Amino acid sequence: MNFEHVSVLLGETIENLNIKANGIYVDGTLGGGGHSSQICESLGSEGILIGIDQDQDALHAAKKRLEKYENKKIFVHNNFSNIKNVLSELNMNGVDGLVLDLGVSSYQLDESSRGFSYMQDAPLDMRMDRTKNFTASDIVNGYSEEELTRIIKIYGEERWAKRIAQFIVKERSEKSIDTTGKLVEIIKKAIPAAARRDGPHPAKRTFQAIRIEVNNELGIIEQTIRDISERLNPGGRICIITFHSLEDRIVKNTFKDLSTACKCPPELPICQCGGKAVLKRITKKPIVPSDKELELNPRSRSAKLRVAEKV
Repeated sequence: MNFEHVSVLLGETIENLNIKANGIYVDGTLGGGGHSSQICESLGSEGILIGIDQDQDALHAAKKRLEKYENKKIFVHNNFSNIKNVLSELNMNGVDGLVLDLGVSSYQLDESSRGFSYMQDAPLDMRMDRTKNFTASDIVNGYSEEELTRIIKIYGEERWAKRIAQFIVKERSEKSIDTTGKLVEIIKKAIPAAARRDGPHPAKRTFQAIRIEVNNELGIIEQTIRDISERLNPGGRICIITFHSLEDRIVKNTFKDLSTACKCPPELPICQCGGKAVLKRITKKPIVPSDKELELNPRSRSAKLRVAEKV
């Protein structure tokens, strides 16, 4: 198994982590270990890396990649949304930094059997954690027309969401939809030919929407930021890379909320809540890939990095 994944905004992320040689750092989306290998480069033998991933293939590949580094490494099969429990079980009260690289990895997209890609025919799966039972097939064959329309419209930002949902429901009433190839065929039928001529692959947005729903990708971001903020040591940093506007908006708004001290209504002349800011935003505007990175890795084009520091 070859877990190839090109880490996006790698130099910028590592630079913004402000790594201390003896610090404790969490990579909440370990993947193939791209960000983690650079963290380990900067850690001494006293430093600790905690690598979390819900994909066991990723954990296996990263363990191999990182074995050459002398710092302590702890690998955890879990979802980063359980960060509080993970740290409690490890008896870690505070950490010095966290990296989250959200979205799907290149390996998951390219490994046809995983069912993430609209370019290869495979069973409708899309689970990042294959120990879970809920798959893309459950959504495509089980959700009502209204539910399908909602997720395709909101998570996929797809203007033809209603038509796609109608076509899916009609097709599955005759025979269940079991493969990515069949779903692509239905989506192409649903989107008028004129609309298919321009822009990305017609199935791209719908596949994104279904993947987000299968893995509850948006539902876990805000609480994770709040949870890790409690466990960060003063001066510790959170670096989060997002790949579409919905993720980025959640990160931006949560950072903003946690960096605002007073939560009183604006009409009150003086603060009554006594609130204190938890974080300081290091990036008011997100960091985006350089032209050179875009050239080398076109998949990085929608990436945005936001950074905050524990007060």
